[in-house]
Amino acid sequence: MATSARNGARSLAPLPIRAHPLVLGVVLFLASELMFFAALFAGYFELRANRSVWPPPMVELKPWEAGYGTFLLFAASLVMLLSTKAMDRGKMRTARWWTLSAIVAAIGFVIVAIHGYAGDTFGISTNAYGSIYYAMTGFHLLHVIVGIAILTALLIGMRSPALQVNQRAGAEAMTYYWHFVFIVWVGIFATIYFVR
Repeated sequence: MATSARNGARSLAPLPIRAHPLVLGVVLFLASELMFFAALFAGYFELRANRSVWPPPMVELKPWEAGYGTFLLFAASLVMLLSTKAMDRGKMRTARWWTLSAIVAAIGFVIVAIHGYAGDTFGISTNAYGSIYYAMTGFHLLHVIVGIAILTALLIGMRSPALQVNQRAGAEAMTYYWHFVFIVWVGIFATIYFVR
């Protein structure tokens, strides 16, 4: 009887590891953000489907400038992966430097975007293209600015003892947000500059 009880206990599978509630909450939030951006993409493609010329002739896009911004966001996302790896190894100083590098690259993206807006030959109220262009890129830029604030909070929080003793759910959630910002930009960049 005791042997069968021991065998029964051994046959039980270990409990699955569940995501931290903070990480799960951020993932659900990002899913809702994805739906928001999906609506913007749907609006863009609906407008595109009903126009013979897209974008309108007065629109001068600068793909090289947007490409440079894309590279900056890619670099920021990449170094956040390196920052996460450094945190996992307990190398907090290295993680802080990688995070600071991501913040600098993100600020570079904001500067490139604002420079691009300043040189645009159209505005948000010029036509339907201007409206959807500024809605998509403007809301994304807002997400980048929020991401910079989040990464700055992470950089400051890296000095906290709680973060240094494997309580990294907040750091994980913050990096998920940042990677989301990059992935959404890749979709926006491809849609605006390659889908004609």
